[in-house]
Amino acid sequence: MDIPTVPLADWLSALTRWMQFNLDGVFGGLKSVLVGATAMLSGAFAAVPIWAAIGGIALLLVSQRRFVAAFGVAAALALIANLGLWQAAVNTLALVAVASAIALALGVPLGILSAESRTARRFVTPMLDYMQTTPAFVYLIPAVLFFGIGAAPGVLATAIFALPPVTRALTLGIDQVDPAMVEAGRAFGASRLQILWKIKLPLARPYIRVAVNQCIMMALSMVVVCALIGARGLGVEVITALSQLNLGQGIEAGIAVVLIAVVLDRVFVPESPRIRWRRRQSRSRLSATERWERGRGCQQAAIAE
Repeated sequence: MDIPTVPLADWLSALTRWMQFNLDGVFGGLKSVLVGATAMLSGAFAAVPIWAAIGGIALLLVSQRRFVAAFGVAAALALIANLGLWQAAVNTLALVAVASAIALALGVPLGILSAESRTARRFVTPMLDYMQTTPAFVYLIPAVLFFGIGAAPGVLATAIFALPPVTRALTLGIDQVDPAMVEAGRAFGASRLQILWKIKLPLARPYIRVAVNQCIMMALSMVVVCALIGARGLGVEVITALSQLNLGQGIEAGIAVVLIAVVLDRVFVPESPRIRWRRRQSRSRLSATERWERGRGCQQAAIAE
């Protein structure tokens, strides 16, 4: 006996045609916003001189007393400029910035909802499992169908691809909050919203940092894939090298992508608490030593008098 097949592909095709016909204006407006935001950021980044960008980022890290990171970031950016890939890197950063902002804007509320509601978690968890196991190229199909070729489908596909780590990390961070702290807030009469904003989220700050970091890294990993649908950036260099079998060009573009990932990781992720504690300890020891030396000098001066 033949078992009838479920016409899932036909149903999805019918839904796609309906959405293209009835929501064309919505997709067109969203495409204009995404293209405009990406172009604006790309132009703003490109307007900054190369030396000013490198010096500004290095000074930012130096002000945080992260001298090794400052030297590494300056060297990485200087190498990208030396390879002639600065404009491509700027376009990549603009795409990653817009996509990461969208992923964070959607992933943070979804993570909070999943952490606070068991019912919502039952629906959110399978959806995240599906999104994380789906091949990256599958995200390009609906993006191209609804937005055509260009930066808009690339930004949308990248944002969807980078969303699951944000939601999972934030949910895990809220779940790891000490129940005693929550009970203390309830004992003082705090509402559920006050407990969330003043207790849970501040204590989940390390997980929020991880969520931002993973969102940026996942968005950057989609650069080459999005180049297949017309997104500008370093992915275009990789695709061009692949089509021409140019090994040198491909290695240069790959190195630039890795260097951008390193720069973003060092700039947007602060030092670990252990390193900050060690620095405070070294400062306290230094200040204690200085106080002792000053006191000893005063005693010697008093004896001499």
